[in-house]
Amino acid sequence: MDPASIGELWDRVFGSQPAPDEWVVYVTAVLALAVVVPHQVWRISRNAVTIAHEGGHGLTALVTGRRLDGIRLHSDTSGLTVSRGKPSGLGMVLTAAAGYTAPPLLGLGGAWLLVAHHITLFLWLATVLLIAMLVMIRNAYGVFTVVVTGAAFLLVSWLTGPQVQAAFAYTAVWFLLLGGVRPAFELQSKRRRGGAADSDADQLARLTGAPAAMWLFLFHAVSLCSLIGGGRWLLGL
Repeated sequence: MDPASIGELWDRVFGSQPAPDEWVVYVTAVLALAVVVPHQVWRISRNAVTIAHEGGHGLTALVTGRRLDGIRLHSDTSGLTVSRGKPSGLGMVLTAAAGYTAPPLLGLGGAWLLVAHHITLFLWLATVLLIAMLVMIRNAYGVFTVVVTGAAFLLVSWLTGPQVQAAFAYTAVWFLLLGGVRPAFELQSKRRRGGAADSDADQLARLTGAPAAMWLFLFHAVSLCSLIGGGRWLLGL
């Protein structure tokens, strides 16, 4: 690749793009809401939240010095991330806490990039993270969902113009912000009915001695604060 092409690619990825029309921001929010609220649609769209959830576990495990053995994503939208290292301590606590907090925090980071007019950079960063995650996927369904999701980001970022990129990116960020709220409420409901005995909140309770309800509160706080903060940025409030 010649220097001119490298410079063009650099400008394309790290340069700024025009902000979308105001109506695009509102329409993409409604679209994201439409794939988060209805139960039948959520059963499918939740797969994307699971990717972010398990990716959060995996990335935090690596950052804290644990060895990541693999990630599995299942058709019932559950997932499993296996890492090796000390069975207790800060690294294990952070890894366990990263799942439910990853989707809303990714949405918050994405909202910051979008309001800074780095729409293409957001799309490319998402693609890179998905490719990195693909290396650690250990089952066929997981490979399928990550490849489909990554291909969507790659194709939009490479083949479409600024307006289509903006619409796709805003929809994705709204989805992470809105979709990041629902899983904590679902977990709370399951625990109330006596299910999910080995959930992230229960694992954190065993690791720290703090009650699972406290960790559930943390999940709620992170997701709701991310939604409020990211939403205000996107809406220009």
